[in-house]
Amino acid sequence: MTDAPITRSERRQQKRLKRFDNPWMNPKLIWGAGLLLGIIALGLIGRILWDPELVFTGSATLKLPPVGFENLRKQPGVWSNPLGTDGGGRDMLALIIIGAPNTLFVGLLASLIGMSIGIFLGFSAGFVGGRTDDTIRVLADVMITIPPLLILVVFQSAFGDVTLTMMALLIAGFVWQSPTRLIRAQVLSMKQSGYVQMAQLSGASTSHIMFREMMPNLVPYLFGSFIASVTTSIVTAVGLEVLGLGPQRIPTLGRTIYEAINAGALIQNLWWWWGIPTLLLATMFIGLLLINLGLDEVSNPRLRKLS
Repeated sequence: MTDAPITRSERRQQKRLKRFDNPWMNPKLIWGAGLLLGIIALGLIGRILWDPELVFTGSATLKLPPVGFENLRKQPGVWSNPLGTDGGGRDMLALIIIGAPNTLFVGLLASLIGMSIGIFLGFSAGFVGGRTDDTIRVLADVMITIPPLLILVVFQSAFGDVTLTMMALLIAGFVWQSPTRLIRAQVLSMKQSGYVQMAQLSGASTSHIMFREMMPNLVPYLFGSFIASVTTSIVTAVGLEVLGLGPQRIPTLGRTIYEAINAGALIQNLWWWWGIPTLLLATMFIGLLLINLGLDEVSNPRLRKLS
């Protein structure tokens, strides 16, 4: 007897089972990571294939449109500036190549610092307990009530121009509260589990139990919290830059949008000046959202069954 041919629905079911066996091979996770890696590759490879010196003022003709379009003066786009130029004669492609990774760098660095603080404080509050828990919990609750954008606006208005690293450090001071609360809640629920109690009975140190026994089980949650923190950090950074704060001489997507708005790009129909950075920011946020959704499915088997 010959085997019956496999139908399309059975083939689809087999693919779902394979995906369920390896939850990290999640389509949303892969697509989201691909979008962010594409932006990083744009910054790395673009500096080699394109002249980064075109990012300076006066490098090309002012207000040229992208190739295939015309501006109000009926000037067509040229291939030497394929995405057009801004009101200062800077090449938009060079601005994107330099500015997009800078914006992502601020978000990643601020989130990395904030998550590191949140992991330490969250584990300390949930596992050690007592006065340590009370102090950290009250501090996190108080910090959450403080509007970070207002504080950052006042700080940067007082101190003027800052570097990307300084901006990331400032934002990191306001993104550690949510990871702290999340990790504390998870640690409190895991504290009574059997393997933790066995480790305590075997004489393992507190740091060993927290970071060797408990942390591996929280990896999907930590990644999800990190991605959410990156999104918050980028939104905060872009918000500051659109207000005219942040780094003044370093190209970023937020800074480019601010200069477009300040120069009246909307009125002059210079849509590429603000539209291209906005589109790239949207792509960045979509990538982060897909990664977050994928991590939710990795950590929650019920969501994997539904997908």
